[in-house]
Amino acid sequence: MKLYYSPNLNPRVAVAVARHLGSPVDFVAASPMAPDQQEAFRPINPNTRVPVLTTDARNYWEADAIACKLSALAGSDFWRTGDSQPEMILWISWATHHLNRAGDVFYFWKLIAPSFMDFQPEQSVFDDAMRDWRQFMGVLDGQLHGRKWLVDDRLSYADFRAATCFPFAKAAGLPIADFPQVQRLADQLDQIEAWRDPFAGLTEPQVS
Repeated sequence: MKLYYSPNLNPRVAVAVARHLGSPVDFVAASPMAPDQQEAFRPINPNTRVPVLTTDARNYWEADAIACKLSALAGSDFWRTGDSQPEMILWISWATHHLNRAGDVFYFWKLIAPSFMDFQPEQSVFDDAMRDWRQFMGVLDGQLHGRKWLVDDRLSYADFRAATCFPFAKAAGLPIADFPQVQRLADQLDQIEAWRDPFAGLTEPQVS
């Protein structure tokens, strides 16, 4: 199996999952949006995006699908399969559609866009995204009261997914310390080497 990756938000999560599970994958740095690589990458993923997990049976794109597949192959409940699966899916969906969507505005415009365009959106775009970020961080902070992790008080993919933007928060100007329970979750995750430094020893990936 091969896991194609870049240092961006979702590929970072996929690599962290593979490292955490000890998955037997070959890590391949890729820049599928580069003009000289896009068409060659299209048969691997028609969206020409990473991450992608290639197997003998089929290719899996999207970090969540990759996490599900790798967890199943590892025989791990990192991706829950029992009664707590709906709660895990709740957090994955919530993070994708709310918290991470707000954080991505700052991640993209502050950290990614400046490398290939000389443009910034109106301040209102950042104001709206920050309002949403604070609102949803408040929700997460409240839900973390009384529990160590989001699901069953044991680490699951829901924790990785909710924390997607956290490694980039300081550079992007996204507050975490204002939310003590979320800060605690971030600190716990940073104790996990696979999350803290997923690219250790790998080919230096390019932003794509």
